[in-house]
Amino acid sequence: MTETEVKQATKYVKETENVAEKYSALTVSKNSDMNMNVGELPTAAFTAVPTLKSVKKIQFANTEDKQEFSKYPTKAGRRSLSRSISQSSTDSYSSAASYSDSSDDETSPRDKAQVNTQGSSDFCVKNIKQAEFGRREIEIAEQDMSALISLRKRAQGEKPLAGAKIVGCTHITAQTAVLIETLVALGAQCRWTACNIYSTQNEVAAALAETGIPVFAWKGESEDDFWWCIDHCVNTEGWQPNMILDDGGDLTHWVYKKYPSVFKKAQGIVEESVTGVHRLYQLSKAGKLCVPAMNVNDSVTKQKFDNLYCCRESILDGLKRTTDVMFGGKQVVVCGYGEVGKGCCTALKALGAIVCITEIDPICALQACMDGFRVVKLNEVIRQMDVVITCTGNKNVVTREQLDRMKNGCIVCNMGHSNTEIDVASLRSPELTWERVRSQVDHIIWPDGKRVVLLAEGRLLNLSCSTVPTFVLSITATTQALALIELFNAPEGRYKQDVYLLPKKMDEYVASLHLPNFDAHLTELSDEQAKYMGLNKNGPFKPNYYR
Repeated sequence: MTETEVKQATKYVKETENVAEKYSALTVSKNSDMNMNVGELPTAAFTAVPTLKSVKKIQFANTEDKQEFSKYPTKAGRRSLSRSISQSSTDSYSSAASYSDSSDDETSPRDKAQVNTQGSSDFCVKNIKQAEFGRREIEIAEQDMSALISLRKRAQGEKPLAGAKIVGCTHITAQTAVLIETLVALGAQCRWTACNIYSTQNEVAAALAETGIPVFAWKGESEDDFWWCIDHCVNTEGWQPNMILDDGGDLTHWVYKKYPSVFKKAQGIVEESVTGVHRLYQLSKAGKLCVPAMNVNDSVTKQKFDNLYCCRESILDGLKRTTDVMFGGKQVVVCGYGEVGKGCCTALKALGAIVCITEIDPICALQACMDGFRVVKLNEVIRQMDVVITCTGNKNVVTREQLDRMKNGCIVCNMGHSNTEIDVASLRSPELTWERVRSQVDHIIWPDGKRVVLLAEGRLLNLSCSTVPTFVLSITATTQALALIELFNAPEGRYKQDVYLLPKKMDEYVASLHLPNFDAHLTELSDEQAKYMGLNKNGPFKPNYYR
């Protein structure tokens, strides 16, 4: 150590000792009253506290101020503090669960007069002023949806959807916004509404409305709002849709029932959910489907990616955000072992949960057994379960009788599209008390004090309570875009009034667009190998019946 360094160190020690002596005035002796509060400290105690730069006195004007200083905030004060903290946390809007719904403005968007910067009022969103935040969300989503952006750039010059008037009913998130803006870039006119009353990201809806796309949706709609929004999307003067993009079948059902002439003139329907596809097959079987429809849900790129990998990640996200539950050692039953169920079970098992399955299909049940899960009947295990998850696409999978038998604190949620899987209606009875814990989390309290934790009122958990991975949504969105292009441009007679699966060539094309993200390099068949297998070197490599 140099002589200069020694002097500096000595000087520092002396300064520290001097400060310590001055602070000793604040030291509480062993015999002093340890319950003394700040208001009882002598004023001299505050004036004796120096800093190295400057000394400032903390002065109280009177005794009341001193006493007030030592108190906890009042109830009103805590509420004000909470509000200010909440506001600061919403300064940047997250794509995660659309925090913009925390606005103090409780006025229904239907009662507001809003205009975008272009002077248009043909939309209904929570707050058009949130558009800037929504634009940032969309830009973030675009970074992980490179395949869809690539499709947009490749086909933008050709405008394959020029003349298409698409009415859409899907989840309105940043990822869906990238799809909608892609369709517009490809020449389509679009009007959009939400397929779920809780999944809309308000700031994203505002961003779309700001660009001139008529959007009718906001987070927390009532049932009446939901159908009002759908109707305003379809029923507008001087505009009639010729294509339908649906998620769940509600839009298709509404147009079919309320506007049969519009339904008959449509060139095609694209549906991406189990529930919606089931409805389409019912119409087809009854001979009432008068327009060709594309079943995107059963395409390989939807089933094996969105349904499986998306749910594998988002089930944990939704449960953690809403309940903060630890999964290790928890008893969990998953109703349904399709692709959604497989994704949920894989994630839960990896975190140490003890998972069992309910299934009606012997093939899926055997898969569950081979994957190491017990296959049970729900009634056999309902009393022991900590978490109950439905993902069947059916109705009344969890009945009131089973809800009555659940243990105290059991968490109940749904990963299927529709809110029909859990008998939530039976819980709205006089003997049960509903207690809102936080957004999308309710305690249902029985007369004996038992509580069941219900998430998102039985609606789709991941998009109602959290979000889903952007990349996997890019796969589904690209599939939807190609299905719309195919139906709209197909020569007359290629598709009849029936439900069709996406051609396997398109499935493979969607997959190939996403491979560069992983720097993946496909092996090419030689002429001899292609001849031996009876394949075209460029595909398709699987038959159309392959799922």
